[in-house]
Amino acid sequence: MKDPGASSARPKVIYVMGAGHSGSTILGVALGNCAETFYAGEVEEWLVNSGRPAIGGSERTRFWQAVGERVDGAGELFGPGPNRFLERSAAVLRPDRSLQRRRMRPRYRRVAEDLFCAIARQADASYVVDTSHFPLRARELQHLEGIDLYLLFLVRSPQRVVASELRHISRHHVAERRAHAVVTNARLWLTHLLSVLVFLRHARDRRLFLRYEDFLAAPRKALREILDLVGSSAEIPDLQALNTGVPLVGNKLLRSEVVALESPPVASVGYSPVTTVLQAPWRLIFSRLHPAVRI
Repeated sequence: MKDPGASSARPKVIYVMGAGHSGSTILGVALGNCAETFYAGEVEEWLVNSGRPAIGGSERTRFWQAVGERVDGAGELFGPGPNRFLERSAAVLRPDRSLQRRRMRPRYRRVAEDLFCAIARQADASYVVDTSHFPLRARELQHLEGIDLYLLFLVRSPQRVVASELRHISRHHVAERRAHAVVTNARLWLTHLLSVLVFLRHARDRRLFLRYEDFLAAPRKALREILDLVGSSAEIPDLQALNTGVPLVGNKLLRSEVVALESPPVASVGYSPVTTVLQAPWRLIFSRLHPAVRI
């Protein structure tokens, strides 16, 4: 990361959209190691956490404090409200909150645009990577006039996504695990549905579909296609020595200063018939999404 610059150029925002537990953190870190690119982490948490990073470290704290000083009028939106009513996929299931969304949206969009511009200026970067996941957040960002938005729709094997969600539930509570499996699959279904709709309404030359497994199998090819999409000629970084930087929020991978991109996992996860049946339609749908990184 360079010293803060004064450039007023429109930042190019690479928004990683899709379900949680899909590998967006390591993808964001890899992109953040490319020239002129800053990995900001899950930026939606900036309002939730009142502008404070969820991870420690003096450098990270100073960076995000300086970013906050560049964004005016955000205080009135601090808290879980914008995330709950505008960004989370479950918001579409709450028509009773439509009036609150309508009132909040103009301020939310203004702050979101100012925040991306502040991040880009503070990092002296042309490209900002946001791994917030939520497709409804992407829909809101599509309306920002002060940024150039690029959508990266990232998906991972549903068996691994669901297994990650269920990992904290005791193996002994079989009935509970089955109930949670159905709920988790329903959430994943909703996220995929909204993501596909948002992806297809975005300009074809500013969107890209990517499977996490393909990214691990051919990371240099995948990164090159992403960089070409956003108009960056940056070289691919050393994938065995990636600096995690100072992202706002991300998974436990960010506890290390330097990480390596691992090979595709060979260990199997618990097979879920429920997941196989419920997620089967998406295999066909995803195969028809374009443009896409194909390995």
